[in-house]
Amino acid sequence: MPMKKLYLLLALICNSQPAAADFQAGAIVMNVSPLEFPVFVNGGMSSRSASVVNDPINARAMVLSDGKTQIAIVVVDSCMMARPVLDQAKKLASKRTGIPTANMLISATHTHTAPASMGCLGTKADPRYTPYLIQKLAAAIAAAQKALQPAQIGWNSINAAEYTALRRWVRRPDMLLEDPFGNPTGRAQMHSGRNWNEVTGESGPEDPDLNLISVQTREGKPLALLANFSMHYFGGVKALSADYFGRWANNVKQSLAPNSDFVPMMSHGCSGDIWRRDYAARDWTKNPILPEEAIDVDRYAKELADRALQGYEKIQYRSDVDLAMAETRMRLDYRTPNKQLLEWAERIVKETGDRAPKTSTEVYALEQTILHQRQNTEIVVQALRIGDIAITTTPNETYALTALKLKAMSPLKKTMVIELANGGDGYIPPPEQHVLGGYNTWAARTAGLEPSAEPRIAEACIQLLEKVSGEPRRTPTVTRGPAAKAIANLKPIAWWRMDEFNGPRAVDEMNRHDGIYETQVAYYLAGPHAEKFTPGQVNRATHFVGQRMQARLPKLGKNYSVSIWFWNGMPNDSRAVLGWMFSRGRNHARQTGEHLGLNAKGQLIFQSGAQTFTGKANATRWQWPHAVLVRDGDTARVYLPVETLHLGGRNDNESNWEGRLDEAAVFDRALSATEVKALSSP
Repeated sequence: MPMKKLYLLLALICNSQPAAADFQAGAIVMNVSPLEFPVFVNGGMSSRSASVVNDPINARAMVLSDGKTQIAIVVVDSCMMARPVLDQAKKLASKRTGIPTANMLISATHTHTAPASMGCLGTKADPRYTPYLIQKLAAAIAAAQKALQPAQIGWNSINAAEYTALRRWVRRPDMLLEDPFGNPTGRAQMHSGRNWNEVTGESGPEDPDLNLISVQTREGKPLALLANFSMHYFGGVKALSADYFGRWANNVKQSLAPNSDFVPMMSHGCSGDIWRRDYAARDWTKNPILPEEAIDVDRYAKELADRALQGYEKIQYRSDVDLAMAETRMRLDYRTPNKQLLEWAERIVKETGDRAPKTSTEVYALEQTILHQRQNTEIVVQALRIGDIAITTTPNETYALTALKLKAMSPLKKTMVIELANGGDGYIPPPEQHVLGGYNTWAARTAGLEPSAEPRIAEACIQLLEKVSGEPRRTPTVTRGPAAKAIANLKPIAWWRMDEFNGPRAVDEMNRHDGIYETQVAYYLAGPHAEKFTPGQVNRATHFVGQRMQARLPKLGKNYSVSIWFWNGMPNDSRAVLGWMFSRGRNHARQTGEHLGLNAKGQLIFQSGAQTFTGKANATRWQWPHAVLVRDGDTARVYLPVETLHLGGRNDNESNWEGRLDEAAVFDRALSATEVKALSSP
């Protein structure tokens, strides 16, 4: 090879190397506790203030650089921070550092005992603290940039399911709660799970992942640890306090590098429907009402820190990483009051006068006037990539379902979702959760965005992740274990696995007869026997809230079979028929068709025309029995195997199903006893 060509080839090889040696990181902790008191405190329905700092209110900042791009990440002990406030802080920080504002991620921990830098519900933003916080946030980013040094980075995710649970439960159809406007809209409500007699089950899934992004010096010394976990604030601590977030960081530092500049920080995962107390973890037959037992925040923070350290020990590091970040700004409408509601609100606000609102009715009346004045707002959505690690953000209190969806569809498996980032636009339930009502849906600055906000924001997140990774989104797939294969081997004409993230389409695994979910449905809850149905994954199921899934099966004759795994949410004796899980007949036609359900004793019942047949076995509430209905001409057999444990209502909407259904399969023939056994005992 001629010497000139060889030299050119070597030059190309050298130029193609990534900027491995250029990866740097810097991190600092900056105390942002107020200097002037008393100070307003966010997190309650009515206004309150504090005059004491019980533990420091901090901003923890990290700046990353690959030699070409710099990114700033800040986690602040705050309930929520408004986008205009953060935009000001970013603009000031950009002037000091040269980092583009679009490359800055600033999020709140959501402690409910921090100074108020944003007005919401009955609390105003503190006029002295807010400008002070802006200055401190800019200073924190500048200080982290100044601390840049050669670094390496790694990722791990560890299960911490014991430390998070659903706080939003579906209420019985005969026990609805009134909203602040006097309407009985509360099909789901926070903490309703305290009393099992009043509920049918959780309204969504939880996200158990404790995600960790660890940064070390090139010599292997801890530099920063960015954690992310789906759990609301702990509560029960006195303002001002960083809640469990600050205690967690202190515990991690004490364990890893107590006498150093190491900066652990806990960012807020998607926790709009999440809290620490598992209302399902007790024997409801002996103790139907959960006592308000004392749970220690220090113990919680210590145990969660210990769990993080277990994951930390297994992290592998690399320094050959590059950076990419992108953001988009979207304008979304508020759910503004109609003329009648606005007149009601304005009358109450006038009666309240200059004093702060005290009742929930006064608070939400004021919120209606604010939403009417604003009409819409701008939000910020971001995604960033650090090598093969991704972070995406929402400016809201998103539900755990949103995080699970984003992580499943992200082009990169190592994906963290940080909420309440770059703004504080309140709860954004998935659209179907809006229909179920409850505090998280009451229109206010804390939950005021249009019902389509969640899918729009989630889609924006995925598009940004595709942009920063240069890869297409992943398509979630469901594995087939032996029980799923047993269904497939018997060749059903339709098989709905009911593992959707959202509706309205219920996908037929056989690609023939997709169904349509009605509106009152909750998605992606835990189903039965993952090891048998979806090995390596959680088996997912749909929770029906008094409405159905409909599908057309035009070739179904008199001989057919239905296999359903079901989970009943209604207490025994709560009504004559606890619920109909399967029905065949013309929509809305009364007293026709064939139906499979449970009676008040939890026994299977089969109704055909005017005749009702009752089984002997009892199905236990909140367990997963398996039922097979076999129709053989004029004969019907119903099997309920006792060793195992679910379309969601009757054709005339009488006593529709309240609970979960899963792996529902329909066959165009009468299954034999041997085939039924294969479905029940794979």
